Amino acid sequence: MSTLKGCVSVLLLVLNTLFWGMPLVALTILKLVTPTRRWRLGVLGGLHWIALAWVKTNNVWIRRWIRPTIHADLPDSLSPRRWWLVMANHQSWTDIIALLYVLTGRLSMPKFFLKRELILVPIVGLAWWALEFPFMRRYTREKLARNPKLAERDRQATRRMCDHAREMPMTIYNFVEGTRCRPEKQRLQKSPYRHLLRPKAGGVAQVIGLLGPRLDGIIDVTLHYRRGTPNFWDFLCGREADVAIVARCLDRPQWMLDGGYDDAQYKERFYTWLNALWQEKDAALSSYSWD
Repeated sequence: MSTLKGCVSVLLLVLNTLFWGMPLVALTILKLVTPTRRWRLGVLGGLHWIALAWVKTNNVWIRRWIRPTIHADLPDSLSPRRWWLVMANHQSWTDIIALLYVLTGRLSMPKFFLKRELILVPIVGLAWWALEFPFMRRYTREKLARNPKLAERDRQATRRMCDHAREMPMTIYNFVEGTRCRPEKQRLQKSPYRHLLRPKAGGVAQVIGLLGPRLDGIIDVTLHYRRGTPNFWDFLCGREADVAIVARCLDRPQWMLDGGYDDAQYKERFYTWLNALWQEKDAALSSYSWD
């Protein structure tokens, strides 16, 4: 029975994507031929509306069909009319669905850092491109050591997103570990954390530096699954156990705005700040009570 439920869930997701994909493709073509950035902003506003309609429609059938048990502990200060940076741990594709399920309507238009390969996903990849999501490349340390200029491509993608972010409120989501946490990845990284991979500071530091005072707040989100390792198919089948989303607004010290990530002292200070935050998150995951 649960497998049938999962198949219906996939069908609902595909139908919803096809329904909103048609006007999205039309607006994407219009955006390509629009001559000025000012006019393109109007088209982009329409694309944002379609994207949020897609998310909200998903949330309706998820709520009524899958009926997930998600425990959300959120700050009262959230607003959809402000600029936010959300930092979260990453375990599964379920993370994105759960975050959008809980935070849509409470925060502004979501923008995610995405792997460049995802641009090839039919319809959805086009949507992410039209919505100006930043697509990031993955390079090994050895490849970056041989050609340090490769890292500039990701910095340019982040810079473009932040330049556009000043034009209308948005929420930038960053899974700081860069990939889904798995035991084998923890071993390869020699991660000092029980539940997490090592955090990557570059993207977070660049967003904070580029947005500066425009950024209204930093939100630290901890996702916790009762089953331990979540599975997106199990979520679609209604087999996923309780999910907890704990969010808190972080203080943004002045030194984050006074320096730059290219400065060695600033970089070391930022790493220290982020690693301390990750230690707190790891401890929170160990001590979380489902009672």
